Amino acid sequence: MAISVKFEKRLNPSFAMNIAVPLLSVVAALALGALFLLLTGRDPVEVYEAMFKGALGSSYGLAETVVKGIPLMLCALGISVAFRMQLWNIGAEGQFYMGAFAASWLPLTFPDLPAFVMLPGMFVLGCAAGGLWGLGPAMLRARWKVNEIITTLMFNYVAILWVDYLVYGPWKDPKGFNFPLSAKFPAAAALPTFGTSRVHVGLVLAILLAGVFWVVFAKSRWGYEIKVIGSSEQAARYAGMDIKGNIYKVMLLSGAVCGLAGMTEVSGIVGRLQPGLSPGYGYTAIIVAWLSKLHPAAILIVAVLFGALQVGGFFVQTMGVPASVSAMLQGAVLFFVVGGEFLTNYRVVLSRKEAE
Repeated sequence: MAISVKFEKRLNPSFAMNIAVPLLSVVAALALGALFLLLTGRDPVEVYEAMFKGALGSSYGLAETVVKGIPLMLCALGISVAFRMQLWNIGAEGQFYMGAFAASWLPLTFPDLPAFVMLPGMFVLGCAAGGLWGLGPAMLRARWKVNEIITTLMFNYVAILWVDYLVYGPWKDPKGFNFPLSAKFPAAAALPTFGTSRVHVGLVLAILLAGVFWVVFAKSRWGYEIKVIGSSEQAARYAGMDIKGNIYKVMLLSGAVCGLAGMTEVSGIVGRLQPGLSPGYGYTAIIVAWLSKLHPAAILIVAVLFGALQVGGFFVQTMGVPASVSAMLQGAVLFFVVGGEFLTNYRVVLSRKEAE
């Protein structure tokens, strides 16, 4: 007698499972991280406690956690738009850089503009550049069925290297002691902040966008179309939905929001264009979006938690622990989320089979 293993698709995964799987994924990632810390002779409880206190144990740490969370919120919101239609936009990192580049052009070219012209102009340019950068893979997918995972990933490298070229070349600050940095932006190009912290109005933009996205995707006809196309292109085509047109719209909107993240980073935090502008916000945002089940409100919360993970990772360096421990935990979370997603949508069925 042999035992066969089959996977059956769940028609309607339970609400409890949809909540439990992401939570258990985080727990499993922390357990795996603890194991690695033990193998290196570190006390996991001590390290995790230090990370928590560094990120959330003071007003400064909490503010820095939110600062790190803002670009994650915006990038994850942008990614979630494409993921709802099962367009796998892995290009948030490149769209972030292109948004930062385009937004930087205005203060570097017209530094004397007043703030009421400068900031809206940077906003429009950042969104436009990110959106247009998303349209390239959209066109390749819509017209020639080219896999958008490959094209968006390749576009990331082009965008990052383009910014590197600018700050090492034509946009390099002649007064910057030969460092690869652009000139400092004028005060009119800086986003307003809350109090004495570095938390800027990008947080308000992220919250507003989350509310708009919830209404659009839960209540509007277009949101319903996106869901149907993502579930079954054949059914959507039979219903007369414009699949190609929606590919363009979704990738344009997805890239625009990621470009906005780049604009808020150069305007609200850095104040100039420089290499290494992002520590991987676009890639981390993929984990944030998946862990949040693409829900806008959940994205805001999970982004802050991942911001805390990054800030805590820097803090534990004072203990001699590498900051890369946070990157390891992020990777572990993604690994368990993907595995958990499979178990959410499929059940394991064991059956006995008589030997012939």
